[in-house]
Amino acid sequence: MTLGDTRLTRTSAATRSGERTEVTVARDRALVGAAVWSSRLWRGLRVAARTVSGWAWRTIRPAGVLVLATATVGLAVGLIFGWIEWIVAGAVAVVLLALSVPFLFGARSYDVALTLGHERVVAGNGVAAQVTVRNADGRSALPGRIDVPVGDGLVEFGVPLLRPGQETVHTLDIPPQPRGIVTVGPATTVRSDPIGLLRREHALADHHDLYVHARTVVLPSTSAGLIRDLDGNATKRLVDADISFHAIREYVAGDARRQIHWKSTAKTGRLMVRQYEETRRSRMAVVLGLAESEFASADEFELAVSCAASLSLRAVHDARDLDIVVGAEIPRVVKGRLRAIRHIPAAAPRPLLDGFSGVDRIANTMPFDEVCRLTAEAAEGLSIAIMVAGSQVGLTRLRRAALAFPVDTVTVAVVCDERAHPRSQTLGAFTVLTVGVLDDLAGLLLRGATS
Repeated sequence: MTLGDTRLTRTSAATRSGERTEVTVARDRALVGAAVWSSRLWRGLRVAARTVSGWAWRTIRPAGVLVLATATVGLAVGLIFGWIEWIVAGAVAVVLLALSVPFLFGARSYDVALTLGHERVVAGNGVAAQVTVRNADGRSALPGRIDVPVGDGLVEFGVPLLRPGQETVHTLDIPPQPRGIVTVGPATTVRSDPIGLLRREHALADHHDLYVHARTVVLPSTSAGLIRDLDGNATKRLVDADISFHAIREYVAGDARRQIHWKSTAKTGRLMVRQYEETRRSRMAVVLGLAESEFASADEFELAVSCAASLSLRAVHDARDLDIVVGAEIPRVVKGRLRAIRHIPAAAPRPLLDGFSGVDRIANTMPFDEVCRLTAEAAEGLSIAIMVAGSQVGLTRLRRAALAFPVDTVTVAVVCDERAHPRSQTLGAFTVLTVGVLDDLAGLLLRGATS
C-alpha cells in the first residue's frame, strides 16, 4: 500500500463492534485531527451555549436583565468616552448582581413532604394540606419560599432560616375547588434575592391527586319512589326454567330432562315438559350525555352530573345491578363513523364518585340519543333506564332516545334546566322530570310515585 493511500481497518465482529479509520500520511493526519478537534469544540460550545442560555432564561428576571444591561452598557460607554457617571452606574449594577448571587444557593437543600388532610372532598369545600420542610444539607439554609401548585392556582409560603437537620411544618388551606381531579404539587423551592433580580427554582417529585366529588342529594329508595323495583315480576317472555310456572308443552329435542313433567307424560303417552314465564331481574342504567352543545352553560352541566351521581348512589345503596354510561370522545377525523361510550365504575360509592369527578363536557362526541341507543345495544336485560340530559336536547330527541330501549324497560328522563320550574310530565310509558336545582330531584321522584 502506497503512502498516498488511506487505510480503513474494521475490527472483528467477534471481538468488538464499530469501525476505526486511520490516516497513514503524517501531514494529512494533522489536518484531519485539527478538523475533528474543531468539530468537537464547536459541538461542545453549542451545548454549553444552550445550557447557559437555558440557565439564564430560568434564573435572570426582567429586573435582572435591566441591571445586567446597565452594567454592560454603563461600563462600556464610560470606559470608551471617559464618562464617570456611566462607570459608576455600571459598577453599582455589577455590585447588585454580585450581591444577589449568594441568595440562589441552597435551592436543593430542602427535603419537602406534602400531605393532604383528605384526598376526596365535595365540590365547594376546601381542604387542609401539611407541608414539612427539612434542611437536608450540612449547612444552614437561608430563608426561602415554597410554591405549591393547586390545579391552575398557586399557594405559596415563606420558609425561615433553617439550621442543618432542622425542619418546619406549615399548614396550607387549599381553597374550594370545582368538581374534577385536581393535582396538588409538586412543591417547588424558590430562591430569590430581596430586589428580585435573580431567581432559582427546584421542583420536587411529590404530588397528589385531589378528587373533588360532585354535590349529591339523598334520594328516596328507588324501590319506593317513582322508579319501582320490578325484581320478581313475571314478564310475557316464555323460558324453559324459572320460578313462574306457565304451562305444559310437548318435549322437543334439546329440552332439559329435568323439566319433564312425568304425570302429564304418563297421561298423554308422550314426553311433556314444563314451561315458565321469565322473571324480571332488576337492572338499572344511568345515561349521561357529555356533548357540549347539549348544555346551556357549565353550571347546567354540573347540575346534570350531580343528578346522575345522586341517582347512581341511590341505586348502589339499593344493591341494584347498575350500569353508568357517559359519552366518549371521538376523534374529529372519524366522527360520524365511530360510536363509543364509556362506563363509570359502579361497584361502590367511592369509585363511582371518583369516576364522576373525571367527567367533563366534550365537543366531539355522539349525540345523546345515539349514546342511549348504544347503551341499549350493549346492556342486556335492562329494566330501568334513567336518561340525564341538558336543556338543549329537546323533547323530540328525548323520545327518540327512549325508543332505543326495549318496550318492557321503564324509561325516565331527567332534564336539567336552571331556568325552568320543577315539573313532571308523563308521555305514555315515558316520564320526563325537569329540575332547576339539585334539591328538586327528590321531591319529583316522590311526587311521581304518589301520583
